[in-house]
Amino acid sequence: MTAEPLYAFHVCIHPRPAAAAPLVTHADAWGTWPTLACPREAMAGTFPVGVDAVLEGLAGLPRMYVEPDGAIVWTSGDPCSAWQVDGTLFERDGRLSACELKGSCPAHAFDCVLTAFGWPATPVMVELVRAGIFLEEATFRRHAIARGSAGDAETLRPS
Repeated sequence: MTAEPLYAFHVCIHPRPAAAAPLVTHADAWGTWPTLACPREAMAGTFPVGVDAVLEGLAGLPRMYVEPDGAIVWTSGDPCSAWQVDGTLFERDGRLSACELKGSCPAHAFDCVLTAFGWPATPVMVELVRAGIFLEEATFRRHAIARGSAGDAETLRPS
């Protein structure tokens, strides 16, 4: 059996404001990607879920380690597909405002994390941290697969 492809990423997940709009393309080592423009004032939004509820939801995932300060670590239990995601939750007025995530994991695991934020009912946009750009969720997924296929899933996992 072949291991499922891994996403590789260092991102910050935000609720997608209605004001986010297509901007320009961004080229990096993994391809060329359409970006989003997001007015500063639109970034003040939060997810419709409280941080405590997010932490509780994430804590229910197998091998997920959750700290009360919002730090998370999630590891694979499959020796044929080793992966790890490290993250930090950020809150505003008791609600989740964003989550920084770094590491690698299969798509279904990434979906589990997003589900704790209220996705898919609440759309997300994804910031590539190093580039400082925003992507639509679907564009991020293509980027993460391209980065994982290029071998970055290995470099983002602690040894």
